[in-house]
Amino acid sequence: MDLSFTAEQEALREAFASLFAHTAGTDVVRAAEPLGFDEKVWDQLVRTGAPAMAVPEGLGGGGAGFVDLIVVAQELGKRLAPAPLVEAVVATNLIAEAAPGGPLLQGLVDQDRVATLALQPVASGTARLVPAGAVAEVLIALDGDELVAFERPAGARPHVPSPPNLGASPIADWSLDGPDLQRTVLAGGAEARRLHHRARAEWQLLMAAALDGLRSAALDIGVEYVKSRWAFGVPIGWFQAIQHRLADVATAGEGAQLLLYEAAWARDTGGADADRLAAMAFLYQSELAQLTTRESLQFHGGYGYTLEYDIQLYFRRAKAWPLALGDPARLACELARDLFAPES
Repeated sequence: MDLSFTAEQEALREAFASLFAHTAGTDVVRAAEPLGFDEKVWDQLVRTGAPAMAVPEGLGGGGAGFVDLIVVAQELGKRLAPAPLVEAVVATNLIAEAAPGGPLLQGLVDQDRVATLALQPVASGTARLVPAGAVAEVLIALDGDELVAFERPAGARPHVPSPPNLGASPIADWSLDGPDLQRTVLAGGAEARRLHHRARAEWQLLMAAALDGLRSAALDIGVEYVKSRWAFGVPIGWFQAIQHRLADVATAGEGAQLLLYEAAWARDTGGADADRLAAMAFLYQSELAQLTTRESLQFHGGYGYTLEYDIQLYFRRAKAWPLALGDPARLACELARDLFAPES
């Protein structure tokens, strides 16, 4: 197994790092709050073809693998770019498999519509707290035993209000009984559940990559701060208590990245444990992103909690982004049952 990046993947990283550096600075992130969506950032991503990166080339996409995708998601996380790229990639990839020849996919490839995935099954006619639900025109949801695409008319975003949330994310409920919604069944029965489960695992994998980028940037912010903040005549980074805590999260970050890359490699090669590895990477990155941002924020002292300092932007999103899937403890229990269930 070779988990090192190719020259093409390094070039991809540089291209998106430059894109986000020019379009998604912290001033843009702040201006996008509380909705957490910036039309200009999204338009730039559409122009690059990023939302359809995973769609096969024969269907108009980029034909990218998941190792390529995590490179992009890491750069998005580093900049906290206010655009729902993770959700759009996962939903578009799902439509490409379930309805490859239909107009729905072509509309997503050719237009700037936002597609997203309801991570939980529909309950009582409503998809609850959908990631990017406030700004999306297309929703893929598991409605009973059917995998369904719901389309709403284009218009000014947000289409519905997004409830206030810690991460300033455009989450929102989708009421699925509205007269203006177009409903298209993509699959039914076991196939519908399989497709939704796989898409959910792909979301975990790409969100783990975004959290890895967030974690990495938060660590850099913490390191720079402890080198410039002085106390008792020396930079506070001189104190071993701070050095050890930084070393701990930096070392853990390298291990988390290795797990992330292995999960992406397993997804690209059709590994039987791809879903399990995605869940592991998501849980580990979720925990580590919160730990790293908390440590960096605490090194700032009281300044870290003020809106003027960037670290609070990372701290809040490290807490909020993983919660789109629900309580992480539930996923941990699901993973444990999958790993350790007695053989029949």
